Amino acid sequence: VACHGKDANTPIMLEYPKLAGQNAEYAFNQMKDIKTGVRANGQTAAMKGVMHLVSEAEIRAIADWLSTLQ
Repeated sequence: VACHGKDANTPIMLEYPKLAGQNAEYAFNQMKDIKTGVRANGQTAAMKGVMHLVSEAEIRAIADWLSTLQ
């Protein structure tokens, strides 16, 4: 919410992606890779600080939810 907007479609900075409607599997893999450090490019430093707080099941739920948004 703080970075990508309440609707996951209005990020606070142009560099941050819009996440609403993202493919669930893609979003899940990206978040998981950020959490584990496999993905460490771009703006991932900001996300890494948050991703350690969520479990893999929660990442799946977030990814599934994001895919339902428009």
